[in-house]
Amino acid sequence: MTSLEVLCISDAMYWRCVPYPRWRRWAMNIGKDLVAASATPLVLAILHQGPSYGYAIIKRVAELSGGELQWTEGMLYPVLHRLERHGLVEAFWGASESGRRRKYYRITPRGAGELEVQRRQWQVVNAALKGTLFALCRHAFQWG
Repeated sequence: MTSLEVLCISDAMYWRCVPYPRWRRWAMNIGKDLVAASATPLVLAILHQGPSYGYAIIKRVAELSGGELQWTEGMLYPVLHRLERHGLVEAFWGASESGRRRKYYRITPRGAGELEVQRRQWQVVNAALKGTLFALCRHAFQWG
């Protein structure tokens, strides 16, 4: 299917999978536990691409998630400070385009190692979820 994807929907008693247009987006409220669990690998992955500052990290998360994750400074900075305390990122002062001082963050070698650990862990979780969701969709096609 070129412009369609398959959406798995849970009714009261069973799952069914239906095609829907790729352009159709539904607002999603991602739970705080999932947001919190994904914060460290997201920040480390963004900083692995190069040094950045708070506002740019927030914008990059929104871009990477297609606008589904809308982080705030109040959510990001505690994560950055925790990562800095653990030696996974380091902060430094640099000049912005306007010449004003801005605090930048970069990943450390220890942070790069932690990113690899996190990447492998998320691959396992992703594979498990895919297997479960795909199994439900296959079942729905057979019996639906």
